[in-house]
Amino acid sequence: MSAAAVEHPCDDEPETLLETANRLTEQLPGHRVEIIGGVITVAPPADGPHARALTKLMRPFISAGLDDGESEVLQGVGLWLPGGPQDFAIPDLAIVDADFDDHLIKNNSYDPACFRLVLEVTSGNYQNDLRNKVTAYAQAKIPVYVIVDRKHSRVHVLTEPLPAGYDRHEVYAPGQQAPLPASIGAELSLDVDEIVRAGGPKR
Repeated sequence: MSAAAVEHPCDDEPETLLETANRLTEQLPGHRVEIIGGVITVAPPADGPHARALTKLMRPFISAGLDDGESEVLQGVGLWLPGGPQDFAIPDLAIVDADFDDHLIKNNSYDPACFRLVLEVTSGNYQNDLRNKVTAYAQAKIPVYVIVDRKHSRVHVLTEPLPAGYDRHEVYAPGQQAPLPASIGAELSLDVDEIVRAGGPKR
């Protein structure tokens, strides 16, 4: 018996968005499949500079003690979103409460109440990170959303979530430090120049 026959015993029964997303995940290894605002989005595998920027970004969080004790620093953990009945995202990086394992909701995605910060490093689909996810993460009441905009060499720090977006949106350029609120569990700033250089091509 084929897997399709098991998944869809009735041919007249259409796939749910979540079923379609999970099928795409199986068919496209390495791609990131999400449902944002009731729309499935598929991002190709990240390039090397994207991965390098994430490594650089993890260091200050770990050095500040955010990966021990009351919180953890994680890559690619699912976040269940309230914007639609089957919405979920997979942020590049997140700081979550240490007991997040106890708050699994569905589809390997966790309650947004466990997330102190989410961070995205932009790729070709940077508009999704700068627009759709701003609304989605704000609706989920994620306290801090950080965007590393590789296209424009900027770091965005969004705080104070509202139903339609974030009330505070600070933008930092190379040569500046991007301070993060102490509510994440520690006081630290991100070195914009280091992050932007890490996310760009090697010269």
